[in-house]
Amino acid sequence: MEPTVAPPKEATPTPSPAPPAGDKRLKILDVFIKRHQHKQDTLIEVLHKAQELFGYLDNPLLVYIAQQLRLPPSRVYGVATFYHLFTLKPKGEHTCVVCMGTACYVKGADRVLAAIEQHAGIKPGETTPDGRMSLITARCIGTCGIAPAVVYDGTVTAHQTPETALEHVKGWTHGPR
Repeated sequence: MEPTVAPPKEATPTPSPAPPAGDKRLKILDVFIKRHQHKQDTLIEVLHKAQELFGYLDNPLLVYIAQQLRLPPSRVYGVATFYHLFTLKPKGEHTCVVCMGTACYVKGADRVLAAIEQHAGIKPGETTPDGRMSLITARCIGTCGIAPAVVYDGTVTAHQTPETALEHVKGWTHGPR
């Protein structure tokens, strides 16, 4: 007598978690994902939209995106950490980007960076505990003629020294909010 085998059950999609009641950003993200028909190959576009809406990509948001696109969370996390444009931590009110390209480095960008790190008590890629400033390094910002260059809140500033850099960031790390 042959054992009987039950026919395979049809896979039913797992319901995705409902967005929190008052968070319009998640509803906007849902509409964006639906517009792209929950296609897995739109992951990068969805991550960009999520970061645009939320400012950064935290773990619960990455898991939510994975569920919506029916992808393993490890794949979503892998893509989010591979591309430098995505950030997994909230950014500060102010950003300081020190160019570490060859021209800037040769002309002292390492000393500028060290002074800012010591003053703010953070390393590149971190934000001060009070959320006032994020410190970032860039491989090259393409301003070799004005090296060393630092970008303060989107404004490129030429010929920086540790002293001039500290003058810019002191107001961001100390003083009234």
